[in-house]
Amino acid sequence: MHILPSVAVVILNWNGKAFLEKFLPSVCRSTYGNLQLVLADNASTDDSVAFVEAHYPSVRIIRNPSNDGFAGGYNEALAHVEADIYVLLNQDVEVEPGWIEPVVALMESDPRIAACQPKMRAYHQPDEFEYAGAAGGWMDVLGYTFCRGRILYTTEKDEGQYDDAQDIFWATGAALFIRSACFREVGGFDRDFFAHMEEVDLCWRLQRAGYRVCYCPDSKVFHVGGGSLPQGNPRKLYLNFRNNLMMLWKNLHSEDRWIVLFQRFFLDILAGVKSLVSGKPKDMVAIYRAYRDYYRWRKTYVNKYELPEVKLMKMKGVFHGIMIWRYYFLRRKKFRDLI
Repeated sequence: MHILPSVAVVILNWNGKAFLEKFLPSVCRSTYGNLQLVLADNASTDDSVAFVEAHYPSVRIIRNPSNDGFAGGYNEALAHVEADIYVLLNQDVEVEPGWIEPVVALMESDPRIAACQPKMRAYHQPDEFEYAGAAGGWMDVLGYTFCRGRILYTTEKDEGQYDDAQDIFWATGAALFIRSACFREVGGFDRDFFAHMEEVDLCWRLQRAGYRVCYCPDSKVFHVGGGSLPQGNPRKLYLNFRNNLMMLWKNLHSEDRWIVLFQRFFLDILAGVKSLVSGKPKDMVAIYRAYRDYYRWRKTYVNKYELPEVKLMKMKGVFHGIMIWRYYFLRRKKFRDLI
């Protein structure tokens, strides 16, 4: 008799009572047979924990002592969770009853599949892909991230064009399936990131360790998005720029690191100038602060991690070109036209 891998769905919460009221019921209707549900609370100041305790007593609650963001919060909570597979699920995601089974089946087909994501569609526009993960994450040679079904702020309608399971570069942290042993092997999330890009960095390290990251189209979830920091927020822009630079410095092969970061520096200057000309001086300041804090971080980074031995171009889910060039200048705004 086949024994199902144990699965723990872990929802990281910070002042998210409204989302929990709306979306936790769908998670509780999950039909997977070897499942535990966990709420990891990042020192919330609302009554979200009391709400779950009162209405969902079967949900285990882990109280983190402080709000250390997505990366630190999950690292702290998962140290107290025993399961074969962790499912890291945002509090603003609605799921279907059988959403877990197809992903676990795909992961069981190959022990080298360390991480996986379902198809992610927009909660408010359910026939369209959602920004955070769409049909699986990719990255170009300069470290710009995008998805099958979403490039920058252009999302596609789901017409079955990405219904094939395939290897990707990164799986979204909004609904991330990951083997617990692999999570621990590569050191979990990097706490220095706090939030944003931490799942891309994690998946990059998984590929460096010889594992696969995959997309499973047979599972669908619906994501609100922007629950903590909406698009266009300077704080979100700061974290994305800073963390992307940190990720590149950590993971790029030494032969590629300087040339990539040199090109990124000038492109990011252009992005700052564009923000200023567009009447968004706070965005320009956010980019400046991102570089300032990246350089400060880099002084403390020496020998913190092993030097990469695998080049980016050898990995799955990498576009061997510059995404923003094709998007802005060649007007290729859909994934199938870009690649």
